[in-house]
Amino acid sequence: MATIKDVAKRAGLSVSTVSRYLNKHPYISEDKRKRIQQAMEELHYRPSTVATQLRSKKGKMIGILVSRIVNPFFSQLVDAIEKCAKAKGYNVLVMQTYDDQNAEINMLEMLKQHVISGLIMCSIEGDPKEIEAYQEYGPIVLCNEEIPGSKLPQLYTDQAAASFEAVDYLIQKGYKRIAYCTGGTLTTGGHGNSRTEGFEKAINQHKLPMKIDWIFKQVHTIQDGQQVARKMLALPETSRPDAVFTSSDEVAIGILKEYLETGKRVPEDLAILGFDNQPFTDVLAVPLTTIAQPVEALGRESTNLMIATLEERAYEIDQSQLNLTLIKRESA
Repeated sequence: MATIKDVAKRAGLSVSTVSRYLNKHPYISEDKRKRIQQAMEELHYRPSTVATQLRSKKGKMIGILVSRIVNPFFSQLVDAIEKCAKAKGYNVLVMQTYDDQNAEINMLEMLKQHVISGLIMCSIEGDPKEIEAYQEYGPIVLCNEEIPGSKLPQLYTDQAAASFEAVDYLIQKGYKRIAYCTGGTLTTGGHGNSRTEGFEKAINQHKLPMKIDWIFKQVHTIQDGQQVARKMLALPETSRPDAVFTSSDEVAIGILKEYLETGKRVPEDLAILGFDNQPFTDVLAVPLTTIAQPVEALGRESTNLMIATLEERAYEIDQSQLNLTLIKRESA
């Protein structure tokens, strides 16, 4: 018995296009309609009522993949995506990876099984080539993720340039011993690679030291930040950093909390610079200097691109909305 995949192969089209035809989607060209009809006739394909109902539900479901929804940045991003999707008649299904590649594969398999019609990936764990292979089953859009040379549609900001600007700002303020916190492992292509690139460029350009005791990997939460602060405070006073650039406001807040609770002063004993400009960063005991991300624009543009792809329409990303901004406050 012929399947929808057989029809797609015979017609020379994607499975998602055939699925949209079966659900009477308006955004399908007459040429494609005729090719699908001819393939169905040649294969004697007859869609089942149950399958059609499932596809109908799936056809309006967009998957969203994030690493941790408890991270306020991802919470805001998912909210922006969902608002835009619902305004256009689509629903969303959210999954967290917790930095686990297997969880990512599970969501990609949902695309293959037509549980979702498209996938917006706001975090990447696996091999880009493996992810690209799943485009056969439906569109995939990378949001706030950059993979140079990849064929995947991507929306991203220039995080390397923003990180360089932030670290250079610290250096211009007189800080010379700068620590760095990343959510990644410092491996090529890993989490936060662009931010690491910007940090290293600024440090090297000013010929400043970069000690192993000042580099902290795979830190994400406020509790992680507190642990980082304890490690820095455990160093001899003359060997402690005088500033820290973190790739997350949450980590920055944990460091700030620990320093203040131990009687230290910010920025006098340690200047702290975060990343994201989360909503509460300006009401802390010491308001946080940070980098603002265009969360609403990232969510809106990635969703518009996804829906346009599903509906087989062209869409041009508004790059002018995807700018990062250094927000200068009292912590640095």
